[in-house]
Amino acid sequence: MNAARLLLQGDAVTQGVALLLLAMSVASWVVILWKSWLLHRSSGDVVRCVAAFWSSASIDEALQKLRAFDRETLIVPMVVATQIEANGTLAAAGDKSQQLTRVLRDALHAALAKLQHGQVLLATVGSTAPFVGLLGTVWGIYHALIGIANAGQVTIDKISGPVGEALIMTAAGLAVAIPAVLAYNVLGRAIGRIEAELEGFARDIRELLAGTPGPEAR
Repeated sequence: MNAARLLLQGDAVTQGVALLLLAMSVASWVVILWKSWLLHRSSGDVVRCVAAFWSSASIDEALQKLRAFDRETLIVPMVVATQIEANGTLAAAGDKSQQLTRVLRDALHAALAKLQHGQVLLATVGSTAPFVGLLGTVWGIYHALIGIANAGQVTIDKISGPVGEALIMTAAGLAVAIPAVLAYNVLGRAIGRIEAELEGFARDIRELLAGTPGPEAR
């Protein structure tokens, strides 16, 4: 009694459920490995970028340093966005403090969207995989009972085999869901730490530049 035997002996529904669980498992592990690498690299890059920015003598010098460190382009767009130019549009209207708040908020949201990418898939797999496995279990037990009824004689060996094979689906659903849920929580904490760093940097750079005259005042 193994997964390959269950897949080969099952009907279209059983095989479909098994293939769906396999696809969900592969997709979640791809996201887990990719995001673990991405967040590990991004965490170090953000720390180095913030330190490089505050050790620079000017915004232009800071941008040159940041482009060498910011491999995931999380910090550079925020600094570039602060280079506000008067162009006669509503985007350049209002005082500089308001403009900085808007452009930094937009750049921060773009960075967070990049960090959050893939989290929805992990949450979806973690919440639905057990129910997909349960569907396969219920369907397998139903067909096992139908087979037992048609045989006309109930014995332990006729019950344990088919029911045990059906229950494999429940175990498969949990095996797919548990890593996805754990990864969602662990990666979410890592994203939260990077988000706090980015929000702090955005607040600090806004306070630094809010009192600097804009291009229209020069």
